[in-house]
Amino acid sequence: MRTFAHRKANGLFRPNKLLYMEIISNRILNMAESETLAMTAKARELKAQGKDVISLSIGEPDFNTPEIVKEAAKKAIDDNFTHYPPVPGYADLREAVCLKFKRDNNLEFKPEQIVVSTGAKQSIYQLVQCLINPGDEVIIPTPFWVSYKEIVRVAEGKCIYVKTSLENDFKVTPEQLEAAITPKTKLIMFSSPSNPTGMLYSKEELRAIAAVVARHENLFVMADEIYEHINFVGRHESLAQFPEVRDRVITVNGVAKGFAMTGWRIGFIAAPTPIAKACNKLQGQVTSATCSIAQKAAACAMLLDPATSDDIINMRRIFQQRRDMVYQLLCDIPGLKVRLPQGAFYFFPDVSSYYGKSFNGQKIENSTDMAFYLLNEANVATVMGSAFGDDACIRLSYATSEELLREALRRIKEALANLR
Repeated sequence: MRTFAHRKANGLFRPNKLLYMEIISNRILNMAESETLAMTAKARELKAQGKDVISLSIGEPDFNTPEIVKEAAKKAIDDNFTHYPPVPGYADLREAVCLKFKRDNNLEFKPEQIVVSTGAKQSIYQLVQCLINPGDEVIIPTPFWVSYKEIVRVAEGKCIYVKTSLENDFKVTPEQLEAAITPKTKLIMFSSPSNPTGMLYSKEELRAIAAVVARHENLFVMADEIYEHINFVGRHESLAQFPEVRDRVITVNGVAKGFAMTGWRIGFIAAPTPIAKACNKLQGQVTSATCSIAQKAAACAMLLDPATSDDIINMRRIFQQRRDMVYQLLCDIPGLKVRLPQGAFYFFPDVSSYYGKSFNGQKIENSTDMAFYLLNEANVATVMGSAFGDDACIRLSYATSEELLREALRRIKEALANLR
C-alpha cells in the first residue's frame, strides 16, 4: 500500500476513504463512535427532514440552569474572569466542591485533591490514562455507560466485563467481583445511580463491595456519581465513605445532570493526592483549565444544598413523576421485562422476547435492530443495549415532557405489536 507521503509527493492525494484509512491512527480507527451521540444525531437528522421523531436517546435534563447560577456566570463576565485559570480549577470552586462533599456525602477532601475538568467524561478519561498501563485489567460490570470501554481501550487496558442481571436490579455482587479479580486487575469502574439502568447501590451493598476491594491492596475504584442528586430513595451513598478503601476510591461528579448544566461542561474528581496530581499534570498538557465563566457558575451551583434548593427538589420531583408514569406504560406492553429505576432518568427494559420476529421483511435479531426498527417505524429514538454491554435491552430516557413520553410509549407499543 502506498504511503500518504508517496501519494502527496506524486500528486496522488485524494480525500477518499482509502486515504483516510492510511493516515488516521489505529487507536482512532479502532475506536467505536459513542452510540448515544450517534442515535441522537440520527434523530436530529430525521427531524430536520420533517419526520416527527421523539427522541428518548439523549441523557440530558430538559430543564434550564437555575437562575442564581446563570447570574453568577454573568457577574463573572462583568468581573473580568476572562483569563487563564489554574489548571485544576479556581481555588474557590475546588473549595466549594470540598464543601459539597462534606455537606452531601460526609467526606473530607482538601482542594489539592480536586481536579476540575471539561465535563465528567474528561475527568474519567484522564483518570484512566493516569492509572492504566498496557495490559492492565479493568473490571466493568455490565451494563455500563458507553464510553467506559473505549476510554479503557485507548489506554491499552483490557476490559473485564462482569454480567449483572435484571433480576438483581443490574447490580454486581461481591462474589462476582471477587471472582473477576486477578493479579493484573488495576481498576473497577461503575456508576451509582446507574446510566443506563437507573439503579443505585445501597450503603450495605457498597459496604460489601468495599470489603472485597480492601482485600486487594493494588486495586482502585472509579465511582461515577454524576446522577447523585436524581435519587428517588433517599440519601445518596458513596463508596468513599468506607475508611478501608477511601484512599483507593476516585469519585467522579459534576454539574451536568443534577443542576441541568450539561452545556457548561464542568466535571471533577476527588482523589488521593498522588492521583489528583497526575490528572492535573495530564490536563496541563491537554486542555489546561476549563472555561473560567463556567467555573464561576459551577462554584455557585456547588453551594446549592440539594435538600433545600427549590430548583433541585422540583427537578427531582418531576423526574420521579415521569418515572412512575413511564413504568406503568412500559408494564402495559406485552413481552417487556422492566425494573423500577431508583435514580437517574432512564429505563433499560429487556426486549429480547421480540427477537426473531419481523415486520415488512425486517427481522429483529438484536438490540441494534430493535433500536432502528423503533426509529424507522415508530419515529422514536432509543439506544441499543449492546452499546451498554447488554444486547437484550434498549435504553429509554424520560428526560422530556409527559405528553411526548405518553406518545412515544404509545408508538412503541403499537410498533412492537406489529412484529410477528
